[in-house]
Amino acid sequence: MTKLKIKSGDTVQVIAGDHKGSEGKVLKVLIDKNKAIVEGVNMVKKHTKPSAQNPQGGIVEKEASIHISNLSLLTSKGETTRVGYKMNGDKKERFSKKSNEVI
Repeated sequence: MTKLKIKSGDTVQVIAGDHKGSEGKVLKVLIDKNKAIVEGVNMVKKHTKPSAQNPQGGIVEKEASIHISNLSLLTSKGETTRVGYKMNGDKKERFSKKSNEVI
């Protein structure tokens, strides 16, 4: 199993693919597939059958997953950065390799 450097709640930017340049918050990380679901990015239309929750059925727009390699973490200033790890006492912290700030 690989270690992913993006967690849910992070603000990321898409750096490759159809949605290049768009930004959003990571809603969920699918560790086994190396993918993440980003808010407002890679929207797909899903046809739903009528059910108890949705008696009308119809077409729902929702976010589809996007590969982790196409995402880059954003710093507090809004620039893309790579992620590094360092020990602070006995705690392991993520830090931005560009600005050296703790994430």
